[in-house]
Amino acid sequence: MLREFMILSRGGQGGVTASRILATAAAVEGRWAQAMPEFGAERRGAIVRSYLRVSEEPIRRRSAVREPEGVAVFSRRIIEITDVNKLAPPPVPLLLNSEKGVVLGERRVFYVDATGIALKLGLLVAGWPLVNTAMAAAMAKTFNIASLESVKKAMGDYFRGKTLEANLAAAELAWESVRGL
Repeated sequence: MLREFMILSRGGQGGVTASRILATAAAVEGRWAQAMPEFGAERRGAIVRSYLRVSEEPIRRRSAVREPEGVAVFSRRIIEITDVNKLAPPPVPLLLNSEKGVVLGERRVFYVDATGIALKLGLLVAGWPLVNTAMAAAMAKTFNIASLESVKKAMGDYFRGKTLEANLAAAELAWESVRGL
Protein backbone atom coordinates (compact mmCIF):
# COMPACT_ATOMS: atom_id res chain seq x y z
CA MET A 1 0.00 0.00 0.00
CA LEU A 2 1.36 3.40 -1.02
CA ARG A 3 1.29 6.09 1.69
CA GLU A 4 1.90 9.76 0.91
CA PHE A 5 2.67 12.75 3.11
CA MET A 6 3.27 16.48 2.65
CA ILE A 7 5.55 18.82 4.56
CA LEU A 8 4.99 22.57 4.52
CA SER A 9 8.00 24.41 5.89
CA ARG A 10 9.85 27.66 5.51
CA GLY A 11 13.17 27.77 3.71
CA GLY A 12 15.85 27.12 6.33
CA GLN A 13 13.70 25.04 8.71
CA GLY A 14 14.84 21.70 7.30
CA GLY A 15 11.63 20.37 5.72
CA VAL A 16 13.53 18.79 2.84
CA THR A 17 15.97 17.12 5.24
CA ALA A 18 13.07 15.88 7.38
CA SER A 19 11.50 14.17 4.36
CA ARG A 20 14.85 12.53 3.56
CA ILE A 21 15.33 11.36 7.14
CA LEU A 22 11.86 9.79 7.12
CA ALA A 23 12.48 8.12 3.75
CA THR A 24 15.74 6.69 5.09
CA ALA A 25 13.99 5.52 8.28
CA ALA A 26 11.35 3.70 6.20
CA ALA A 27 14.14 2.09 4.14
CA VAL A 28 15.87 0.99 7.37
CA GLU A 29 12.66 -0.91 8.13
CA GLY A 30 12.74 -2.62 4.72
CA ARG A 31 10.22 -0.47 2.87
CA TRP A 32 10.53 1.58 -0.29
CA ALA A 33 10.48 5.36 0.05
CA GLN A 34 10.80 8.61 -1.87
CA ALA A 35 11.55 12.07 -0.52
CA MET A 36 10.93 14.89 -2.98
CA PRO A 37 11.25 18.64 -2.54
CA GLU A 38 9.24 21.04 -4.66
CA PHE A 39 11.41 24.04 -5.36
CA GLY A 40 10.68 27.30 -7.07
CA ALA A 41 12.42 30.57 -6.35
CA GLU A 42 12.63 29.78 -2.64
CA ARG A 43 14.72 31.73 -0.24
CA ARG A 44 15.17 31.60 3.52
CA GLY A 45 11.71 32.06 5.01
CA ALA A 46 9.72 31.24 1.86
CA ILE A 47 7.26 28.35 2.00
CA VAL A 48 8.73 25.07 0.74
CA ARG A 49 6.74 21.91 0.01
CA SER A 50 8.35 18.52 0.47
CA TYR A 51 6.78 15.16 -0.13
CA LEU A 52 7.26 11.67 1.24
CA ARG A 53 6.06 8.36 -0.17
CA VAL A 54 6.40 5.05 1.66
CA SER A 55 5.40 1.65 0.30
CA GLU A 56 5.88 -2.07 0.79
CA GLU A 57 6.53 -2.33 -2.98
CA PRO A 58 8.69 -0.36 -5.43
CA ILE A 59 7.28 3.10 -6.06
CA ARG A 60 6.56 3.99 -9.67
CA ARG A 61 5.20 7.52 -9.22
CA ARG A 62 7.46 10.52 -9.63
CA SER A 63 4.92 13.36 -9.46
CA ALA A 64 4.13 15.63 -6.53
CA VAL A 65 1.87 14.25 -3.82
CA ARG A 66 -1.69 15.42 -4.45
CA GLU A 67 -3.66 13.42 -1.87
CA PRO A 68 -1.55 13.11 1.29
CA GLU A 69 -2.77 11.09 4.24
CA GLY A 70 -0.98 13.45 6.61
CA VAL A 71 0.43 16.98 6.48
CA ALA A 72 3.17 18.42 8.69
CA VAL A 73 3.34 22.18 9.06
CA PHE A 74 6.70 23.38 10.37
CA SER A 75 5.54 26.92 11.26
CA ARG A 76 2.19 27.97 12.69
CA ARG A 77 2.30 31.09 10.50
CA ILE A 78 2.05 28.88 7.40
CA ILE A 79 -1.55 27.99 8.23
CA GLU A 80 -2.31 31.70 8.44
CA ILE A 81 -1.08 32.40 4.89
CA THR A 82 -1.68 29.11 3.09
CA ASP A 83 -5.03 27.41 2.52
CA VAL A 84 -4.06 23.96 3.78
CA ASN A 85 -7.60 22.76 2.98
CA LYS A 86 -6.88 23.18 -0.73
CA LEU A 87 -3.72 21.10 -0.44
CA ALA A 88 -5.23 18.41 1.79
CA PRO A 89 -8.91 18.72 2.67
CA PRO A 90 -10.24 17.40 5.99
CA PRO A 91 -10.27 14.77 7.36
CA VAL A 92 -6.54 14.56 6.49
CA PRO A 93 -4.78 15.03 9.86
CA LEU A 94 -2.27 17.79 10.41
CA LEU A 95 0.83 17.88 12.60
CA LEU A 96 1.68 21.44 13.63
CA ASN A 97 4.83 22.91 15.15
CA SER A 98 3.15 24.83 17.96
CA GLU A 99 3.31 25.27 21.73
CA LYS A 100 -0.38 24.48 21.92
CA GLY A 101 -3.04 22.88 19.80
CA VAL A 102 -5.35 24.77 17.49
CA VAL A 103 -8.80 24.00 16.18
CA LEU A 104 -9.02 23.90 12.41
CA GLY A 105 -12.64 23.01 11.72
CA GLU A 106 -13.21 19.28 11.31
CA ARG A 107 -9.52 18.47 10.92
CA ARG A 108 -7.66 16.44 13.53
CA VAL A 109 -4.66 18.48 14.64
CA PHE A 110 -1.63 17.09 16.45
CA TYR A 111 1.07 19.40 17.75
CA VAL A 112 4.60 19.46 19.10
CA ASP A 113 6.72 22.41 20.20
CA ALA A 114 9.57 21.68 17.80
CA THR A 115 10.76 25.29 17.97
CA GLY A 116 11.02 25.10 21.76
CA ILE A 117 12.92 21.81 21.48
CA ALA A 118 15.37 23.28 18.94
CA LEU A 119 15.95 26.36 21.10
CA LYS A 120 16.46 24.26 24.23
CA LEU A 121 19.09 22.13 22.48
CA GLY A 122 20.81 24.97 20.63
CA LEU A 123 19.81 23.73 17.18
CA LEU A 124 20.15 27.07 15.38
CA VAL A 125 21.57 28.26 12.08
CA ALA A 126 21.90 32.01 11.54
CA GLY A 127 19.58 32.49 14.51
CA TRP A 128 16.83 30.28 13.04
CA PRO A 129 15.71 27.22 15.03
CA LEU A 130 16.15 24.00 13.07
CA VAL A 131 13.01 22.00 13.71
CA ASN A 132 13.56 19.26 11.14
CA THR A 133 14.58 16.38 13.38
CA ALA A 134 11.96 17.12 16.02
CA MET A 135 9.28 17.33 13.33
CA ALA A 136 10.55 14.20 11.57
CA ALA A 137 10.27 12.20 14.80
CA ALA A 138 6.84 13.67 15.55
CA MET A 139 5.70 12.79 12.00
CA ALA A 140 7.04 9.26 12.33
CA LYS A 141 5.01 8.76 15.50
CA THR A 142 1.86 10.66 14.54
CA PHE A 143 1.49 9.15 11.07
CA ASN A 144 3.04 5.75 11.96
CA ILE A 145 5.78 6.12 9.36
CA ALA A 146 8.67 4.53 11.27
CA SER A 147 9.89 3.72 14.76
CA LEU A 148 11.92 6.17 16.81
CA GLU A 149 14.91 3.83 16.60
CA SER A 150 14.73 3.83 12.79
CA VAL A 151 14.46 7.64 12.70
CA LYS A 152 17.48 7.94 14.99
CA LYS A 153 19.45 5.45 12.90
CA ALA A 154 18.57 7.39 9.73
CA MET A 155 19.78 10.64 11.30
CA GLY A 156 23.26 9.12 11.45
CA ASP A 157 23.35 9.42 7.64
CA TYR A 158 22.85 13.19 7.85
CA PHE A 159 24.64 14.37 11.02
CA ARG A 160 27.85 13.65 12.94
CA GLY A 161 29.34 14.32 16.35
CA LYS A 162 27.73 16.87 18.65
CA THR A 163 25.24 17.86 15.94
CA LEU A 164 24.04 14.26 15.75
CA GLU A 165 23.79 14.07 19.55
CA ALA A 166 21.65 17.23 19.71
CA ASN A 167 19.41 16.00 16.89
CA LEU A 168 18.97 12.59 18.52
CA ALA A 169 17.89 14.38 21.70
CA ALA A 170 15.46 16.55 19.67
CA ALA A 171 13.93 13.45 18.11
CA GLU A 172 13.47 11.78 21.50
CA LEU A 173 11.90 14.90 23.06
CA ALA A 174 9.52 15.37 20.14
CA TRP A 175 8.53 11.69 20.12
CA GLU A 176 7.59 11.96 23.79
CA SER A 177 5.88 15.35 23.62
CA VAL A 178 3.70 15.18 20.50
CA ARG A 179 0.09 15.79 21.56
CA GLY A 180 -3.37 15.25 20.17
CA LEU A 181 -2.99 11.50 19.82
